[in-house]
Amino acid sequence: MSLDLIGKYLDAVETADPIKYAGRVTRVQGLLVESEGPQAVVGEVCKILVPRTGKTAWAEVVGLRKDAVQLMSYSPLDGIEVGSRVIATGELLSVPVSERLLGRVLDSMGRPTDGKGDIASPTRYPAVAAPPDALTRRRITKRVVTGVRSIDGLLPLGKGQRIGVFAGSGVGKSTLLGMIARNTDADVNVIALIGERGREVRDFIENDLGEEGLARSVLIVSTSDTPPLARLRGAYVAAAVAEYFRDQGADVMLLFDSVTRFARAQREIGLAAGEPPATRGYTPSVFDSMPRLLERAGTSDKGTITGVFTILVDGDDMDEPIADTVRGILDGHVVLTRKLAERYHYPAVDVLKSISRLSPAVTGPITQKAMGAVRKLMAVYAENEDMISIGAYQKGADKGIDAAIAAREGVEAFLNQAVGERAPIGETMAGLAAISGVEIPASDWEPFADLAGPSWTPPGGYARSARAEAEADVELAPPRSTIPVAPAGPGPAEAAPGEAGTA
Repeated sequence: MSLDLIGKYLDAVETADPIKYAGRVTRVQGLLVESEGPQAVVGEVCKILVPRTGKTAWAEVVGLRKDAVQLMSYSPLDGIEVGSRVIATGELLSVPVSERLLGRVLDSMGRPTDGKGDIASPTRYPAVAAPPDALTRRRITKRVVTGVRSIDGLLPLGKGQRIGVFAGSGVGKSTLLGMIARNTDADVNVIALIGERGREVRDFIENDLGEEGLARSVLIVSTSDTPPLARLRGAYVAAAVAEYFRDQGADVMLLFDSVTRFARAQREIGLAAGEPPATRGYTPSVFDSMPRLLERAGTSDKGTITGVFTILVDGDDMDEPIADTVRGILDGHVVLTRKLAERYHYPAVDVLKSISRLSPAVTGPITQKAMGAVRKLMAVYAENEDMISIGAYQKGADKGIDAAIAAREGVEAFLNQAVGERAPIGETMAGLAAISGVEIPASDWEPFADLAGPSWTPPGGYARSARAEAEADVELAPPRSTIPVAPAGPGPAEAAPGEAGTA
């Protein structure tokens, strides 16, 4: 056994706390579990021993009321009864981080669920953390390539930008995220599937990502059937994983689906804890939590996190509370419309309703001129579409309308893109130039794009991190945290702390 491995075990022993605080469940109502004790702080992870099933339920302190500790569980409350023992771990939720996470699928507590082996690491990142200081954030001057023509050509994104994808249900949000994940030039993808259908998880991994995309991605999954706390904390775990890779100097693409379901989970927790409902039933904590999550993406003095967040718009109402709040926080928005989707126009990006606020910072003046010319052609056609469709417009009556009609076919071909098609940035710029009639020299856009390849790669390469680490016969030290990193799901009952050491 190497000295390094012995050191890890000694470190684990030194950080272990032999004295645990314990309490007893006194009330279970709805989503909330109340207990008398243990001594704990808000956010602390506790375990509830379930004697009927012989298993352990992991929970978190969400409130303190007089002598009562209010907890919510990461798993269903089946089997928990009055008198069940509650043991405080003394820790807030954190996730073990290393390059071994690449190619893995984690649950809302940062535990692997894909059966590919352990992810133990001496380094842990807190799930709930503060965003980088505003004055340490680097300015955004480079673009990130998504491989989607409608975005790269007309809504360019900067490395470290945060943008929202707004759409109703069934319009193609998840499909667009899959295209970006597979085609982007970012070093690492961190993908959060929060509150999504269970069926979509394997479809996303196998169809949208593929083996090559998965090798440089980390997925955090909390499906719609999980308790609200699991959906909420899954979002924070994804942010923590993205922050780790950013701190290694990587350009990270954080793909988050969806903010709406994150907000609904926070609303369920707030209502259960006794918060008063405010705007459309959303509690004040919802509007407090969203900027604290979304601001964690962006640049730092080490790397970048480019955040693409989907927002499920209720009834296609772009002014509903969650959509309106998120739009005010992010650095732009991409709107997907049902009207375009019904025409089989995919991705259904409505360019005229979308905006990238950092577009001027990551494009040259000639590129901006070309983008403006194409948007003007699209706007003129949209304003006169009804007149053109019924044949009321006579060719030659207006030069602007004539130009818009002539460019219509080219614009449609440029914006339509098959799911499996990747659009290199050079071809996108050439297409933009052809439609706009503005010649775009390479010197105008190449300085903003990193064409030299990844700025960061894992020490063993992507394939090593994704698969070989799981198969390697290497003895690992136990994690420093008492929160488990074993495969998700209830495990066997854990022995209670020694009688003499329980407070």
